[in-house]
Parts: sequence; C-alpha cells; structure tokens
Amino acid sequence: MRAPVSWLAEHVDLPPGITARELADAVIRTGMEVESVDVGAEGLSGPIVVGRVLSFADEPQKNGKTIRWCQVDVGEDGPRGIVCGASNFAAGDLVVVALPDSVLPGGFGISARKTYGHISDGMICSTRELGIGDEHEGILVLPAESAKPGDDPLELLGMNDAVLDVAVTTDRGYCLSIRGLAREAAAALEVAFREIPAEVPEPDGRAYEVHLDDPSGCDRFSARTVTGLDPTAPTPDWMTRRLRQCGIRSISLAVDVTNYVMLETGQPLHAFDKAKLQGPIGVRRAQPGERLTTLDDVVRTLDADDMVVTDQSGVIALAGVMGGASTEIGADTRDVVLEAAHWDPDSIARTVRRHRLPSEAARRFERNVDPEVAGVALARCVDLLAEHGGATPVDGNTVVGTPHLPVTIEMSVDHPGAVAGMAISAAEVRAHLAAVGCHVEGTDVLRVAPPSWRPDLLIAADLVEEVVRLAGYDRLPSALPVAPAGHGLTPRQHMVRSISRAVSAAGYHEVLSYPFVSPAVHDAFGLAADDPRRDALRLANPISEDEPELRTSLLPGLVATALRNIGRGNRDLALVEAGSVFHPSRGTGSKPPLPGTAARPTDDQLAALDAALPDQPRHLAVLLCGQFAPHGWWGSGRRADWADAVEAAHVVARAARTTFTARAADVAPWHPGRCAELLLDDAVIGHAGELHPRVVAALGLAERTCAMELDLDALPPAPPASAPEISIYPPVLLDVALVVPSAVPAASVEHTLKGAAGPLLESVRLFDVYIDIDRLGPDARSLAFALRFRAPDRTLTVDEATAARDAAIAAAVERHGARLRS
Repeated sequence: MRAPVSWLAEHVDLPPGITARELADAVIRTGMEVESVDVGAEGLSGPIVVGRVLSFADEPQKNGKTIRWCQVDVGEDGPRGIVCGASNFAAGDLVVVALPDSVLPGGFGISARKTYGHISDGMICSTRELGIGDEHEGILVLPAESAKPGDDPLELLGMNDAVLDVAVTTDRGYCLSIRGLAREAAAALEVAFREIPAEVPEPDGRAYEVHLDDPSGCDRFSARTVTGLDPTAPTPDWMTRRLRQCGIRSISLAVDVTNYVMLETGQPLHAFDKAKLQGPIGVRRAQPGERLTTLDDVVRTLDADDMVVTDQSGVIALAGVMGGASTEIGADTRDVVLEAAHWDPDSIARTVRRHRLPSEAARRFERNVDPEVAGVALARCVDLLAEHGGATPVDGNTVVGTPHLPVTIEMSVDHPGAVAGMAISAAEVRAHLAAVGCHVEGTDVLRVAPPSWRPDLLIAADLVEEVVRLAGYDRLPSALPVAPAGHGLTPRQHMVRSISRAVSAAGYHEVLSYPFVSPAVHDAFGLAADDPRRDALRLANPISEDEPELRTSLLPGLVATALRNIGRGNRDLALVEAGSVFHPSRGTGSKPPLPGTAARPTDDQLAALDAALPDQPRHLAVLLCGQFAPHGWWGSGRRADWADAVEAAHVVARAARTTFTARAADVAPWHPGRCAELLLDDAVIGHAGELHPRVVAALGLAERTCAMELDLDALPPAPPASAPEISIYPPVLLDVALVVPSAVPAASVEHTLKGAAGPLLESVRLFDVYIDIDRLGPDARSLAFALRFRAPDRTLTVDEATAARDAAIAAAVERHGARLRS
C-alpha cells in the first residue's frame, strides 16, 4: 500500500518538522514493514520549469516519423525551440520542460543538441521521463491556468511529497487504506487521529432495491444513488495526483472517485450505470455454466461457488472482483448506483484464483474489509461526485444484511506485562488498546470489544500482541534462558541414530521428502479398495491441490526422489528415508480444545489434544534400482534385487540388536513371488522385495526396482550392548543339506536350526539351494547350510558337534517335514 505523507497528514496530527523517514521508522517500531520511502523529486536536478507551447510545426521525416518543432515560453525573455516526438498537445498548453544542464531520473542528462535539423534547447517531458508514472505515449499536459511559464512544476505535481510503501500482511487488511495507516501512525506517534468526515443518512431502503439470497457469502450490501452527473467533468488535479502516487491510473471522474474512496477508507466500491440496470439488484451464488463479460472484455464461465451481483437480465458483476461490461459507466452516464458490500474473504479468494483475476478490490476483500465503513465510503463518494461532477444525491440509503462483529474479550490488566516480561502499567494497557480502536471497560479484569475493522482480534493473546507492539518491541528485555541439566539421548533415540548410521554405512543415501501425497498414488501402487493405507488424512489447506493427503507410507516420497534423479541421469540408486507416516485410525475426529495462554494446559486438556491427533508411527524405507555393485576392471557389476532389500531390513535388525524372520508374502505394491514379510516375535512389522512390474510401469521406474519398509516404533528398546565372547579354540565345521517342501521359507528352516542346535552353534549360513524335479520331486528343494560350532572354554570334539547338528536336524524334520538329502 502506497500512502502519500500529505494524505496521511489529513487524518493525523503529525509532529512539526517530522520527516518522512522518521514517520516510517515510527511505523516500523509498531510491527509494520515499510519497504521504501519514495520522493518523486529524487533523481531530478537542474532547471526543470513549467512551459507554455506558443506554436509548433509538424515536420514529416524520411523514416516515416513526424516530429514537432515547438516554440515554448519558459518564463525567459524569448521562447526556446524544442523538438518533440509527441502529438497529444496543442498551442497554449502548459507542459513540463527540462532545460539544458538538468538531470532526469536514471541519470539522464539534458543538453542543447542538434536533432532532425534543429537545435533542441531542452526536452518536453512525459510522466515516465519524470519518474512519476508509466505513461510515455505522450507528454504530460498540465491543467490550464494551474501555473505560469517559469514556475516550479515539482510542487504542482506533488513530487516533493514523500510516499510510504508499506507491505501489509494478510491479517491487517485495514492497513490497505489511508484511514488504516493513519491510525497506525497516530498510535505509533501517540498523536490524535481524525476520522473521515461524512454524514451517513439513516438506512431506509429507498436508494435502490436490493435483496440478499446468500448471507453466508455477503452479510451486508449497501447502495446509494446520484443523478445528473456531468460525464465530461474532469477529475480534480489533486485527486489525479494522489491516485498516481498510489499507483492507480486516472480514467474518468466516476471511476476515479470510487478508486480514491477505496484508497482512503479501505472499502472497495463499484459504480453501476443506473440506466443499464434492469430491476432490483440481487446477490447470490452463480449457477453452473452462467457466463459474464467482465470489464476487461473477457467472457468468463462462472462456477457455482462464485458470488455474483445480478439484476433481471442476469449476472452483472463478479462480486468483490470485477464488474460486468453490461452496466459499465460510459461517456454518457448521468445516473449512477454506488455499491459497497462486505463479502466473505474465503469466497473472494477462491474466485480470484479460479478465474486468475486479481484486482485491487479483491486484494482488500480477501483480507477482510471493515463491515461498518460502507456507509462512510458511500457518503464520501456521493459528496465528491456532487462537488466535482455536478451530481445530485438521491434521498435514501439502502442497507441490507447484518454482519458478524467481533465478540468481547476478557483479559487481566497485568497479563500483557507478564507475557512480555516487562512493566506495562494499567494506564498504558488501556491507552494502547484504545489507540487500536478497542472499547475497554473494567479495572483489574478488562472487557475489551475489538473494533469492526479488526476481526483478527479473537483471544486475549491477540490483545497482548497489540499492547506489546505499541509499547515497543525494542523495550522487550533480552535474557537467555538457562538450559536445564539433561540426561542425554534416550535409549530409543540412541537406537534410531544407530540404525541411521548403519544403513548409511551399508551404502544408502538418506533423503527427506515432503509428507504430502496425491490420492492417485494409491492406484499406482495397486492397493486394494479396502487397504488401510488408502485411509489417508486430507489437509484442510494443502500447499498443492495435487497432493492434499498426508502419507501412509514412505514409498511415494522415495519414488518421487528416484524419478527426479533418474530424469537427471542418475540411474543407480540406493535411497533410505526415516520419517513419520499418518494413520487417522487413532484420532477421535473431534475438534481439539484450544487451551488458553494464561496457564499451562491441564492434564485433561493435553489428553484431549493427544486423543484428537492421528497415529504417527515412525517408519524406515529403502528403494533400490539399477546397479547395486558397479562394474569395472574387477569384473561385471550386479543389479539390485529383492535379496538386497531384505538384507537392508537385517541391517536395521543388527543395529537394533534384534533379529527378524522373513517369509514369503503377497502384499501390494510388491511382486507376489518376490516379496517377504518381516516378522518380529511373530508380528509383521514390514515388507521387502521387488516391486510389482505393473507398479514399476505405472510409476515410470527402472525395471526390477526393489523396496523395503518397516515400522521402527514396533522395535523393542535395544538391550544394553555387551562385548562378544571370543573363543581361542578351533571351530568344527559341518554341512547339512535338507530337502523341504518348496513352500517352506529358507529363513524358517534357518531359524529352527539356530534354536535347536544349542549354545555351541556359532553361526549358520545358507550356501546352496538345489532343485531337481527328477530326484527331489516337483514340490521340493534342497537347502544346504554351513554350521560352525565352537566351545568358549575347550576344544570341541566331533561327537559334541555332531550331537548338536543332529538335534538341529531333528527339529527341522519335526517342524518342516525336512529330510536329509542322500
């Protein structure tokens, strides 16, 4: 929001001698952000004067361009000859002339030079050349009799007036107006603030007939009417100048007045040509498929969520965003219906984004306009049209609807000081709240009614913020908190860090992904309709509408990372991610309570907050594609396969000082014949293997991509680390080949051998899998294991080792139907 200091001074008693920079600093101290302080005369130097064009001659050139050789009176003894390429002026017009030795913005120096066969003794300037606008098609023509040749044009154009460029945050929509910024300046400087003078007639409904059909989208609609407007009446110079300083181009008196009042009050207005209106004005939601030609001559198809203004002919305006061409103010408009409404901010924001149609009006409505300022804005608009356009106000003031105003908030008078950690007296608290516009009652406990233009003041903490920022953030004491003595990492934190280091040491690159996913990813992963992983939490306000859900698995994020790398030529990947997934099964779905800030939440409040949260277990997942071992002079490489994904799970198990059992499973998105489920004490905590070819194709991954995912929260706390017992005695090495049914997992047989062999078994390793239909049968396979036995205190005999081996074989025969291969 750009605010000329002279305009602010009409509403604030600025201290004598205060500079624009000092005013900006005062506003900044209250928490506002002033991006710049602009003075139009900056960058200008030397003789720049008002000139009167006495005469000119049009001279066509060989290049097809026509120039004017002008004689210009600049207040000297004789006229100066100046060459000008513009043609939007006539003899007798007042213009701005930069004489030789002057400098325009951008360091553009002016000198007498020969051009087009003449010595041009200066330059006639456009608004762009003066740095006060973007118009450059023609030169700037000053109002007739507003000055005389030789006068200083900078004062006339308001170029000595400083302009504050304030960045307004979304919660302070009232500051998108001179009225709002003046109130902030008055509070910052502790000086008087003056409201906009306007006489608002009592509502009687006689200005124009209006009916509201959707109070949720528009809770107040006001209208006034003027007649007899002179369509040729020019916009006053001071209004044009202020609009230009605020970045708005002058169009016509009626349009300029509505823009001027919008800047002044913060209330956007719209003017309808009364002669083009057909019947009463209505406010409703658009019907699907309705069309409207807006003021930019674009035909727009409306959505059922769009708020619209209508008459008997149909839609005449896209509410809060842009008017329609059918009721546009034209060159012959004499009767005008003025509208000021209070629209639902969320509805306007959706409409702007849906139609890609930002506007100054919508920018204010999105941030919530003061619902009580409409009457003042309309009265101000009527007065200006009557004063400068010869219009006659029509008796009557139509106001339909009742807006929701802020509720009263109770707050202890010493609460702001307690929160800020500094002394703030009761008088200061009341004064600062009053400066904000609040109505304050009470002594020890204040009952505060926020003003209508501050819908963001909802709880006591909001009032504390207002008091503290006006008291001065620079007064807040700075004290470092004392760090309490701690006990270091918890056992689980130690375990998680050990797992992360172990997986990284195994060759995996850790990545971090956004926890947001698209619902389409569940179909790409081939999840069944009743799969619990489809039951995802949907965000109320997602960063992207394409990814509105919270993840129930880490694999979508790893897939996105892999695709990004593959697209950039990095095809051999081993990725790992540890993070939370989100399951709504535990959350109650009820709205959690909002604890106050006066005291620590109670145990019941914390329990209610916790009960409303979804379950958020911590998972770990890996993704493998391409070469797991690269090729080189040492030999050929090796592609990553399902066994590498299973081994990643065993790496996690070893780091957590536990063991997993793997068995065949059929779970999406894995290949049904190359998928293992990971068990811990007979409970499934994860899956590993090769992804299904259809999933790989749907996602665009490399062939034979593998993945593993497990629930870290399901792991028990790691037992205390103990040093291994090292034996100095030699081992006994025995091999055993067992024929088992093909459906029996090798991991189950290995687990049985370990459990039954006793404490003398040091290790067991599967080193061969043999299939022979003729000798073993169609549904059997041979598993060969290498057993290593060793005693810690003696040399083990063959008989002891054989007995332990035989016990292991007997257990395998009993549990799995195994037999020794002959």
